[in-house]
Amino acid sequence: MRRGVRLGVDVGTVRIGVASCDRDGLIATPVETVRRGKGDLRRIRELVDEYEAIEIVLGLPRSLDGKEHAAAAHARAFGADLVRYVAPCPVRMVDERLSTTVAARGMRASGVSSRAGRPAVDQAAAMVILQDALDAERTTGEPPGEVLTVTDE
Repeated sequence: MRRGVRLGVDVGTVRIGVASCDRDGLIATPVETVRRGKGDLRRIRELVDEYEAIEIVLGLPRSLDGKEHAAAAHARAFGADLVRYVAPCPVRMVDERLSTTVAARGMRASGVSSRAGRPAVDQAAAMVILQDALDAERTTGEPPGEVLTVTDE
């Protein structure tokens, strides 16, 4: 298991949930919810610097059958912008099927209403994405997902 803080990111059309882990990569915890739009990439860059992150783990929403649809294309486009903005910090895309569902279910079980808890659900989804990635790396010895690279357009 590589040592170092990682940031988990769950990107949506309105909000971006962010989570982090400890330097040993054991436990993911919520950080904040960033509003999508002007300044969102800058804020994530600030968090990379503040946490001295070794990488960003960005959720890739696939359907249950593993196919990529509109939400995945949206996440990939965001990832392409993010990788340019946070370089040289690597951005790794990982499968995030059902992360928001799992996070929302946990929030409801804790007594948080869905309307009041939307920003917290985004953070919780980022936590689920990051924790799954940490667990996968610990199990296999290899970082999961695909590393995004800066492309010339």
